Amino acid sequence: MYEQDLVKIIEPVKRTTISRLNKGKKWKYGYDKEHDIIVISKTGKIGQILEIENLRIGLPLEPMRVHLQDENKWVKTDQPKELARLKSIFDWRTYPEDQKEQWFDYIDEEFNRRDNGFWFMNNNKPTYITGTHYMYLQWSKIDVGAPDFREANRLFFIFWEACKADKRCYGMCYLKNRRSGFSFMSSAETVNLATLATDSRFGVLSKTGADAKKMFTDKVVPISLNYPFFFKPIQDGMDRPKTELAYRVPSTRFTRKKIIVNETVENIQGLDTTIDWKNTGDNSYDGEKLALLVHDEAGKWERPENILNNWRVTKTCLRLGSRIIGKCMMGSTSNALDKGGDNFKKLYNASDVTKRNRNGQTKSGLYSLFIPMEWNYEGFIDEHGVPVFTSPDRDVLAPDGELIDVGVIDNWQNEVDGLKSDHDALNEFYRQFPRTTEHAFRDEAKGSIFNLVKIYEQIDYNDEMSRTLGVTRGNFQWVNGIKDTQVIFYPDQKGRFKVSWVPPSGIQNKVVLKNGIKYPGNEHMGAFGCDSYDISGTVDGEGSKGALHGLTRFSMEDAPANSFFLEYLSRPPTAEIFFEDVLMALVFYGMPILAENNKPRLLYYLRRRGYRGFSMNRPDKVWNKLSVAEKEVGGIPNSSEDIKQAHAAAIEMYIQDHVGIKQDGTFGNLYFNELLNDWSRFDINKRTRHDASISSGLAIMANNRHLYAPNAKVEKPQLNIHISKYKNSGNNSKIIKQ
Repeated sequence: MYEQDLVKIIEPVKRTTISRLNKGKKWKYGYDKEHDIIVISKTGKIGQILEIENLRIGLPLEPMRVHLQDENKWVKTDQPKELARLKSIFDWRTYPEDQKEQWFDYIDEEFNRRDNGFWFMNNNKPTYITGTHYMYLQWSKIDVGAPDFREANRLFFIFWEACKADKRCYGMCYLKNRRSGFSFMSSAETVNLATLATDSRFGVLSKTGADAKKMFTDKVVPISLNYPFFFKPIQDGMDRPKTELAYRVPSTRFTRKKIIVNETVENIQGLDTTIDWKNTGDNSYDGEKLALLVHDEAGKWERPENILNNWRVTKTCLRLGSRIIGKCMMGSTSNALDKGGDNFKKLYNASDVTKRNRNGQTKSGLYSLFIPMEWNYEGFIDEHGVPVFTSPDRDVLAPDGELIDVGVIDNWQNEVDGLKSDHDALNEFYRQFPRTTEHAFRDEAKGSIFNLVKIYEQIDYNDEMSRTLGVTRGNFQWVNGIKDTQVIFYPDQKGRFKVSWVPPSGIQNKVVLKNGIKYPGNEHMGAFGCDSYDISGTVDGEGSKGALHGLTRFSMEDAPANSFFLEYLSRPPTAEIFFEDVLMALVFYGMPILAENNKPRLLYYLRRRGYRGFSMNRPDKVWNKLSVAEKEVGGIPNSSEDIKQAHAAAIEMYIQDHVGIKQDGTFGNLYFNELLNDWSRFDINKRTRHDASISSGLAIMANNRHLYAPNAKVEKPQLNIHISKYKNSGNNSKIIKQ
């Protein structure tokens, strides 16, 4: 049975605390630091607290009376015909004074819903939508007329309201599926905010200038034009402008004649607010102050355009000093990684709300949101706006009255199964209609040296079984903080390690002391591979990550055979923290390590601490052929072409035997998708970009070191290895003959 994990109701605050503060109307709109929630209620009271993408959001308290339509669902209310005839505030001024009063309550209620949101009964369930969402549903005209209510959009707008409320946040980075409605929703929000603001500027960007212009003319302008007179400010210029929508008083109104008839300046004040669009480029809107920036199709900026560079520039348009004065609404599907998608992926990952600096901000300043395709797939949303995840056992109607008899997940899987013979087409489908972020950033199959079919089989399996794989994030530490004693592992959601197997207590911390040197006691069970780094800081604050992978081999012990059980991909503030992390993992598992010795600080660190016995020597040379440095600290160089080829061949061998669907019909037990994705992109000529591939390949070589042992008669015949290249099309990858 499908279980959604997009949103959940949580209780991080005691109910008694909520009741006490509700009684005094003490909850303030914005980020509540004491309780670590973002309050989007403007009434001083909160009800449910939702968690969406790790963002904890306090909703308004449900009112005593909730609006109920006869249909028991959302229904757009038609504007009274008498008011629909009025196109501007000037028409209202000419409206008979004795008839105006009957509409005051109606107009006041619309302003209230716009400001505070709206509660309505939906299939007998009290449902809250934000004011922005209400304006979208009730007053925004889209290509099909009035928008349908969708639960996915409700969560989107709640998340967006939290982004607006949180003073630490610059806005959202929304990873979406195709036809999710983002362009219309962001256009509606642009008009909504622009018609409230004074002396402000609103901007639109897209993957090209032509796309930005089209969004402006086909979406923003019609929505503004369709607003009722009481929401529509005075507009300068044409009704349907091509470049700028200006809410200000036209200069032609300031005439002597107008003034003579008492049409005073005060009476015809405008907002002095504009909406415009810019051509795509790194410096779009550079140096300008914006109240809102809409970034449509940010994942489709193709080189040389760079969404990362543009965001670094435009981010400054949204702040004065440290104070955030504007927000960004960014949303997109992703291109293939080598067509600009990699930059959007970096920006999305830099917007993770669980990773904040000491100012409480994410690296990008944005908050990332991903809504899986099953929530927002056309044709599989019922009349109440709720997605039909699985095939129903009763009649379910769509908003247009059509019967929905197949669940969206079954339908999606049928599409996937039909595309498995064309891997690039399948990956494009994944990117357009992703169920996971892995799907959304799925790369093209071209150019991979490894069997992508098996790699992607494993990734998809891991995504599907993510709840039951048993991968735990955490850290290692010395017992009581005393180094060189016993090591324990403790779970921590922010931990640097991912672990899928922990050895039984009886074989943990098995260290053998020989002649004052410590050796691993579980060498027969497995080994680690490591791609280290020597320098703590870097010029750009980035640098490659320290990578460590643990891999078992076949043994008689209680351990899974040929299984990657540990992954570490991190760059702590200092190299010494990384070295200590590696050392603790080695001690806990009692296994040796094969590391590259071109960055030798880690190996010298182990030797200095008495753990030289844990550092493996290069397996392709006998002791007396090792260099002085290699005898001193161990390790293997990365400069030799033979070693590079052997390393890639080791990964190829492992993928063939232990990844994806195996010969017995079962799936492999490699549960680390970051590693699998790194393998899918591995370039043997640009190895420095692939920390995970380097460390994992060394772990495989360490466990199969007998394959690389020198032969007395023929010098290193095994190292003349040429890895295969694959044609990744059809049902199975085929080796390209060379």
